[in-house]
Amino acid sequence: MQLRTTIRLEESLLEQAKAEATRRNTTLTSLVEEGLHLVLKEAQKPMGRKRTPMPVSKRTGGTWPGVDINNSADLLDIMDGYVDPSRR
Repeated sequence: MQLRTTIRLEESLLEQAKAEATRRNTTLTSLVEEGLHLVLKEAQKPMGRKRTPMPVSKRTGGTWPGVDINNSADLLDIMDGYVDPSRR
């Protein structure tokens, strides 16, 4: 079933689309439909990146003395070198 609808396009985009439709010897409607089909088909494709397993450390010993892993602000300061965790 075909329906009529109104879409708003920038004037320059509409002119380019009309010119492309003429070049392809087709209608503006057909060109818009083709474009929508392509966009929707592309949206259904998987992202293309496969899952990468996260590395797991085999080391033991826990965190440095004085490091609270529940305090993200202090962790960022330690990682940026602003705070020496052994002096806490």
